[in-house]
Amino acid sequence: MDSDTHYGRHQAPQGYEPGESILATLIRIPVRIVVLVLVLPARLLWDALTALWHGAGRVLLRPLGRALLWLADTLLLTPLTWLYTWVLAPLGKAAAWLAVALLVWPWTGLWRYVIVPVARYGVAVPAVWLYTHVLTPLGRGLRWTGTALLAPAARGLARLLTVLVIVPLGSGWRYVLVPVVRYGLVVPVVWLYTGVLTPLGRGTAWVLTRLWQGTEWLLDQVWRGLAATGRGVGLAVAWLVVTLVVAPLSWTYRRILVPVGREIGDALAVAWRIAGYVSRAVGRALAWLVLTLLVAPVAWAYRTLCTPVGHFLRDSLWVPARRAAAEAGRAARTALASVRETVRRARHDAWRALGGSPAAARSGEPRGVPARTLGSTTTVPSAAQASETPLLGEKIAGRG
Repeated sequence: MDSDTHYGRHQAPQGYEPGESILATLIRIPVRIVVLVLVLPARLLWDALTALWHGAGRVLLRPLGRALLWLADTLLLTPLTWLYTWVLAPLGKAAAWLAVALLVWPWTGLWRYVIVPVARYGVAVPAVWLYTHVLTPLGRGLRWTGTALLAPAARGLARLLTVLVIVPLGSGWRYVLVPVVRYGLVVPVVWLYTGVLTPLGRGTAWVLTRLWQGTEWLLDQVWRGLAATGRGVGLAVAWLVVTLVVAPLSWTYRRILVPVGREIGDALAVAWRIAGYVSRAVGRALAWLVLTLLVAPVAWAYRTLCTPVGHFLRDSLWVPARRAAAEAGRAARTALASVRETVRRARHDAWRALGGSPAAARSGEPRGVPARTLGSTTTVPSAAQASETPLLGEKIAGRG
């Protein structure tokens, strides 16, 4: 036998898994007991409601559903189908035809027979004729007038204006106005810009550039200081949040909430299964009680009391009464048959007494020559004609 079993190692307690916290091991059994106590009534109620629902569904809900379906089909679907087929569909077709007749056909006819002819023969055709026969020749005539007459006149007028006005003005501009403008205005302005304004602007720009560089350096240093301060404060705040909030919450979630939640879930599953076993045991006990206290006495009373009494009543009352009724029925039928036969014979004798016997030979008639009948062509003057309709008594006698 291995010595580690007795000396070097200790066996883990039952229900303890390696890597599992002690808190989960400690709360497992109490939590499962509490959850079983809380879940057991809910499971019993659930099983009772399930059984009641299945029983009610088999006994009541299915016939009720069939009755409701029949009522819905009879009172709702069939009238609605008839209403749609014989009322709404014809009304819809009539409304559609009326809408087309009142809304579509008038506008179609107006467009086809009024607007299109008016637009075509009242606007388009006159406009085409006006463009073809009036505006086109007029435009061509105006183009010819401008090309052949006005253009040469304009070129001659331009040459005349050039010779009389522009050439003298050009000579005066070149020798008088240009020197005055150049040496009296342009040269002083250029000297002022080059010798005065340009050095002054460059000095001002240099001064402003130095001032901006100094201000930019100062602002950069201030911003770096603020950024360093913000980073330090942010790191400190983050460390405090992680140390004082995140780490405790993470430890609580990992070491307490997760094991407790897992144990509660496992306890719910185990308690639900155990409650199912208990519920089935309670159901079987109730079924045994109902079978023992209700069904068995009723079955015993039926077999022991009702069946012999029923057999006695059947043998002593029902069978003799049925036989007597059958005998009375047969006697009544025999009496009615005898009465019918007597009436039939009396009626037959009465018809024979009134109409005579058709088979007996009458006196004064030759033998072998029958009287005229419906199917015969022989005429015997002294023979009385046979009746065209057979006597009722003969027909009955023949059938009998």
